[in-house]
Amino acid sequence: MPRNEGNTVPDSGTEVPRYAGSHHFFRGPSLEQVSNFDIALLGIPFDSGTSYRPGARFGPSAVRSASRHLRPGYHSELEISPFSVAQIVDAGDVAANPFDMEAAVVSIHQGASAILSTGASLVSIGGDHSIALPLLRAVVERKGPVALVHFDAHLDTWNSYFGASLTHGTVFRRASEEGLLIDDHSVHIGIRGPLYDRLDLVTDRRLGFQTITAFDLQRLGLAEVNALILKRVGDNPVYISVDIDVLDPAFAPGTGTPEVGGLSSRELLMLLRGLSNLNIVAADVVEVCPAYDSAEVTALAAATVAYELTTMIAGIRSR
Repeated sequence: MPRNEGNTVPDSGTEVPRYAGSHHFFRGPSLEQVSNFDIALLGIPFDSGTSYRPGARFGPSAVRSASRHLRPGYHSELEISPFSVAQIVDAGDVAANPFDMEAAVVSIHQGASAILSTGASLVSIGGDHSIALPLLRAVVERKGPVALVHFDAHLDTWNSYFGASLTHGTVFRRASEEGLLIDDHSVHIGIRGPLYDRLDLVTDRRLGFQTITAFDLQRLGLAEVNALILKRVGDNPVYISVDIDVLDPAFAPGTGTPEVGGLSSRELLMLLRGLSNLNIVAADVVEVCPAYDSAEVTALAAATVAYELTTMIAGIRSR
């Protein structure tokens, strides 16, 4: 249950300008400033699993900076004041080894486990998509296998790259093989672009995924796609993973592997809001590469998605 009496909340922006003051997510408190918390935002500045543009290691700091622009007091669409019903904190960054994937995976797993062991919920900010594997391991240790709702331009279920079994493009194949995902209850949304082989889709289905492409969204509409996701997931515990490249490069140029023909930021927000009644146990937002961004467009999109996810989880915890 939320500990909503005497919550430490962000400055409203009416006393300290939003461009000044706290450098934490949403200008909220840090982990050290509160005695108990319900939701932690955790930065994971790691991108050694990337296959094209590097730079997502700088994602958490860029998203933190962009989040200062938001007004987190009241979410008018979800009709909730997230910081009032839940104590939300910035848990800092995981110090992941940039030269050793195995060591980094251990550090990320330990950092996530430490937060989850308190009973709090976790929203992680990457980093490349390889961070999702240790995060899922930590979540499943406490919640059991989950249904994955995966927003991305890419399947991320390939077997390997250059002999490496864990990269940002193989992460959900490893998760499926490890039994972290509930069979036949996970779904990709926003998939597009060329594949290596037609068999990529066959293998993906065999691993237990349903695919809703970016063009399916155009044909079916938001309401129908939301209905498909809800039917696929059911009442199971849900992990939401948002690769910011699910957005078209017009809305998110600052990412490692951009693909044209993607979702608009409005479409992504509306799809997420349609999932607010799911049993969301954790979430991540990944693949922001600030060096390729333009006027913080991508960082602001990611910060807004993180706020949506945090607000949705706050609503769930307050019921």
